[in-house]
Amino acid sequence: MNPTDILVIGIAAAMAGAMNSVAGGGTFFSFPALLAIGVPPVVANASNAVALWPASLSSAWAYRRELSRFSKGLPALSAVALVGGVAGGLLLLATQDDTFSKLIPWLLLIATVMFAGSGRISALLNRLRDRAGQGPSHGSAGGLLFQLIVSVYGGFFGAGMGIVMIAALAIQGHRDIHDINALKNWLSAIIYSVAVVTFVIAGAVSWPHTLVMIVTAAIGGYWGAVGARKVPATWLRRFIIGVGSVLTTYYFCKTYLN
Repeated sequence: MNPTDILVIGIAAAMAGAMNSVAGGGTFFSFPALLAIGVPPVVANASNAVALWPASLSSAWAYRRELSRFSKGLPALSAVALVGGVAGGLLLLATQDDTFSKLIPWLLLIATVMFAGSGRISALLNRLRDRAGQGPSHGSAGGLLFQLIVSVYGGFFGAGMGIVMIAALAIQGHRDIHDINALKNWLSAIIYSVAVVTFVIAGAVSWPHTLVMIVTAAIGGYWGAVGARKVPATWLRRFIIGVGSVLTTYYFCKTYLN
């Protein structure tokens, strides 16, 4: 691995870590960078997942103040994320490459639309919960089932997981974008952990590339999470919707125009 390769994947991983800590979609930077320097697709996918795992942990740590407010409901959400991540990973292994490639743009489109419309949906749900004297629904059976579905989606399609997770938490009644990011980063870290164990056991990781990306992605993830607090919530929401729109357009063009 030459210095140019190290520079390319290092910068891409730092951007991916920062992106994932704020909005998700960091794989859009890191995975193509690995392909660009000649890493085979399967190995690139495995190495990318392992490399971004510590970044998700560092992002969750940066939001530890917000996470502490959810200590009662966090164990159940964490267990659901673990089970869903395993189920999604197994589902992915049973899916043909051609079928999965065709699903990517549609999955991203659903995620983006969910988040863009989550404000109105969550406002309606909040009014219903206020009448019943309830708070956010993530601790209820319905909320946990919703999160299980999202976690299966995350295990199946990690590239859009952050956007879907943000949308799901917003729809469940979380109004503060930073609280949403804190929960999203923690739950994403759990799902990434499933991928790490799977790919390491399978021996599908290129460790020289992965070690470089682990360091720079973790730095990018931490500073992305810290910097996100300084951005007005409205701007951050628009940025997230923009990321989703770019990812959706890119994958539609890649899938159907080639």
